[in-house]
Amino acid sequence: MANIKSALKRAQIARIRTTKNAAYKSMMKTAIRRFETALKGNVLDDAKEPLQKALRLIDKMSSKGIIHKNNAARKKSRLTRQLNKKAV
Repeated sequence: MANIKSALKRAQIARIRTTKNAAYKSMMKTAIRRFETALKGNVLDDAKEPLQKALRLIDKMSSKGIIHKNNAARKKSRLTRQLNKKAV
């Protein structure tokens, strides 16, 4: 454990950020799951709104640095591809 005051503070901030990032990632996964469950239904219009919410959340996580920009692009691409595949 750190003895220096600034190192103690940095460790505390790291713990706080870790819990916040975990919450953000959980929100993102929930949004993706809601889209996938909406997609299992036969009505595509019901799946478009959850997709938009998921894409918006993924963009926000990428801009905050919680996930890498390539990871965000891959997730968005795969989700959009799922919707387009179902539409055909």
